[in-house]
Amino acid sequence: MNAKQPSLWIEDLKITPIAMGDPPLLNAAGIHAPYALRIILEMVTNRGIVGLSEIPGGEKIHRAFLKVKELLIGRDPFQLNEIRQLLSENFGNDTSDERGANPWDQRRLVHVFSALEVASLDIMGKLLDRPVVDLLGGAARESVPFAAYLFYKREGAGGTLGYGTDPAATGWAQARQAAALDPQQIVNQAQAMCNEFGFQSIKLKGGALDPTTECDSMIALQEAFGPDVPLRLDPNAIWSLETAISCGKRLEGVLEYYEDPVRGQEQMAKLSQSVSIPLATNMCTTSFADLPESIRLGSEHIILSDHHFWGGLKASMELHRICNTFGRGFSMHSNSHLGISMAAMTHLGAALPTLDYALDTHYPWQAEEVIKGGKIPIEDGAVRVPEGPGLGVEIDPDALSRLHQNYLDCGLTERDDEAEMQKIEPSWRFELVRW
Repeated sequence: MNAKQPSLWIEDLKITPIAMGDPPLLNAAGIHAPYALRIILEMVTNRGIVGLSEIPGGEKIHRAFLKVKELLIGRDPFQLNEIRQLLSENFGNDTSDERGANPWDQRRLVHVFSALEVASLDIMGKLLDRPVVDLLGGAARESVPFAAYLFYKREGAGGTLGYGTDPAATGWAQARQAAALDPQQIVNQAQAMCNEFGFQSIKLKGGALDPTTECDSMIALQEAFGPDVPLRLDPNAIWSLETAISCGKRLEGVLEYYEDPVRGQEQMAKLSQSVSIPLATNMCTTSFADLPESIRLGSEHIILSDHHFWGGLKASMELHRICNTFGRGFSMHSNSHLGISMAAMTHLGAALPTLDYALDTHYPWQAEEVIKGGKIPIEDGAVRVPEGPGLGVEIDPDALSRLHQNYLDCGLTERDDEAEMQKIEPSWRFELVRW
């Protein structure tokens, strides 16, 4: 720490674990529990300016945050390089091996630093009376396109309703709780989501049903929406190379891109040589250390960033520049999230000099919110950069308290889609390669 006391410093870090309702969405790792876990960070400064951020939740990340908190009181939120070094000296560094064979990214320090960075940028923007997008270089666009994110799912809405349904629901609310287990039901889900939010690109989370059904669903989507609507399929690396090649051949001319159908850079490189579809990843190339081998092998054409997993908004801007340098496309991965993350994603998406692909978001699946004014609007498939300094959003204290109580009541401490699936199918197990 500098010997001279900064004029602005961190007085407190308020770390609040929350649980928000989540429908029973199917994926390669199992099924979503009735609640998804997040952590809300409020970085309080001596001047009364409070910076916000939101990251994936769980007891392990919560404990890591509590340890970090002790080190950061009195630190200058502008000194992000110093904060990063402090974390490294005290806790070491995450490695890409920790992503490894896990169904989802379980690195902790990268989550913690991303939260600290976003909250710090929110403080900087509020202090300077400028939006976060301006701190990233300025806006290249006023609104950011997002894609419809479809899931195979069982019937139910999640959250306080458990897996129950509301028979009076209509439109997207009805589709959000309806089962989607075959191609026509996926088309129905897509039509309801696109009618509600105006999405102009569509992604399906695969790896949940047999590959034939998933390929049939993509073909049904193209027949329903026409050849000009970009379509994506993400089997979450659970297919064998043989299966991925066979399905890829069927889906040439159907998919905008093919996301992580197989596991690892070498397998992706072999697949790239066999099918004429751009390959995207957020599983085999997940850190800057992974990039040299990715470039050498040519393992994917598009990197899906996520500021929660790549170390923040500025790191994602750096990743975008590397992708441009080596002729790689760039888009954004998503997980179940609320409005603080949505605001951060939108500021990042607006600052990117080029944006060739609509970004992912789970946001329509979440009915609850933690920010004042309710959910951020998605109109014509896009989100406008929030107005106001910093992120442009504020905490709703009542909503935060309610979602924290959900966390205390629901009994969940970590995401575990396998355990949730075993409540339905006791013999079910996650497999690295299922088909």
